[in-house]
Amino acid sequence: MAFTAMDVKALREATGCGMLDCKNALTASDGDMDKAIEILREKGLASAAKKASRVAAEGVVMAYDDKAAKVAAVVEVNSETDFVAKNQAFVDFAKACAKAAAEFNPADVDALMACKEDGKVLNDTLTDLKLSIRENIKVRRFVRIEGDCSTYVHGGGKIGVIVKFDTDCAGKDGFEEYGKDVAMQIAAINPPYLCEKCVPDDVLAKEKEIMMIQMQNDPKMANKPEAALAKIVDGKMGKFYKENCLLDQAFVKDDKISVAEYTEQTAKALGGSIKIVDFVRMEKGEGIEKREENFADEIAKLVGNK
Repeated sequence: MAFTAMDVKALREATGCGMLDCKNALTASDGDMDKAIEILREKGLASAAKKASRVAAEGVVMAYDDKAAKVAAVVEVNSETDFVAKNQAFVDFAKACAKAAAEFNPADVDALMACKEDGKVLNDTLTDLKLSIRENIKVRRFVRIEGDCSTYVHGGGKIGVIVKFDTDCAGKDGFEEYGKDVAMQIAAINPPYLCEKCVPDDVLAKEKEIMMIQMQNDPKMANKPEAALAKIVDGKMGKFYKENCLLDQAFVKDDKISVAEYTEQTAKALGGSIKIVDFVRMEKGEGIEKREENFADEIAKLVGNK
C-alpha cells in the first residue's frame, strides 16, 4: 500500500513523532496508518494510540434537552463553508433538527427529515435553505437518549455532548451545574470509554502487548523475567484508565479528584445518588476526509501546464 506526504503529516499530527520516524513507520507498515501508530508506540516514540482525525466538513453540532420529557438529542448538520455555518438561519435549522429528533424519535435521518417543526416539514426547510444560501447542506447524523440528561455545545457548534444519569437529584439546586461540568469534561478531554469495565478485552490486550514490547526494547528492563514485566504492565494500566475512562479521569476543574469522586461529592451534597450511565460526544466533521488541494498545482492545471 503506497502512502503520501499527507499521510506522513497526518501520522505526525496524530502521534507527535518526527517526520522521519513517521515515514519509516509507514514504510514498515506498508502504508497502514493504525499499524504505523502501533510501531511508533512499540518503539516508545508515541505515547498513545491516537488516530489521525481527518476533519473536513464545516457546519454545526447542536443539542436539545427536554427536562420535563426526560429526552435529549444531538445532531450534526454539514455545510460547505464555515461562513455558512455562522448563518443564523442555518443554525436555527440545526436546532430544529435536534428538537425534532428528541420529540419524534425518528428511526434515521430520512425519517427525521420527514418530521415537522413549526408547521413545516424539515426537508422542505432544508430545500429552501439550500436555495437561499446556495450551498450543499446535509443533515449527517443524530443521537437521541432518554432519561435524566445534561447537554453541552462547545465552540458555537463545534462539539455537542449528551450525558445520561441514573439519579434522584435531577431538579435539585446544584445538579444542573454538575451535569454541565461533566459534559464539558467530555467535550474537552474526549474519553473513549465511561469506565474500566467498558474497555473491550481486545483493546486491553493490545495495550498490554505494546507496553510489554516497550519494556523489552528498554535496556534497563530487558533482562527482567517476563512474570516481573507482566506485573509492571498491570501497574501501568492504571495510567491507561486515567487517560481513557471518564470516571477515572482527573476532574478538569479540580485535578486533585477524579470525575467519579466529584460525582460522589455532588451526590452527598445534594442528599441523593448520582451515577453516570452513558454519554455521547459528537464533533463537527469527525471522520470526514478533507479533499486537500495544492494551489500551485491547481493553477498549473488551469493554464494547461500540467
